[in-house]
Amino acid sequence: MEERAPTTDRPDGRAALGRWGEDLAARHLTSQGMRVLERNWRCRHGELDIVAIEEDCLVVCEVKTRSGVGYGEPVEAVGRRKLARLRRLAGVWLAERPGGYARVRIDVVGVLLPSSGRPVLWHLVGVG
Repeated sequence: MEERAPTTDRPDGRAALGRWGEDLAARHLTSQGMRVLERNWRCRHGELDIVAIEEDCLVVCEVKTRSGVGYGEPVEAVGRRKLARLRRLAGVWLAERPGGYARVRIDVVGVLLPSSGRPVLWHLVGVG
């Protein structure tokens, strides 16, 4: 799914770009009917950008934000190793929070902020 996002002020710096992309992704997931449970959850094994719930499904969402496509589109930055790490991290998150989730899904949201024009957002559902 590709979505055009409203133009906003350009973030300054890499960390700000990442936060900006995560904010946009969280708003997008909420607009799709999901409820964001946590953002930037960390443990000693790594970080989950967004943990959300959609009906009875726990959604672990990795967000990749880029200002250009010189290294490929943002979603291309999530490979097999990253997906394996996300699965492990989701298991740790679930172990700390017993709950009745029927399913667990990994989504990727890619955000591209070109030098001019509106940001572009891709939401890949169930990638891992």
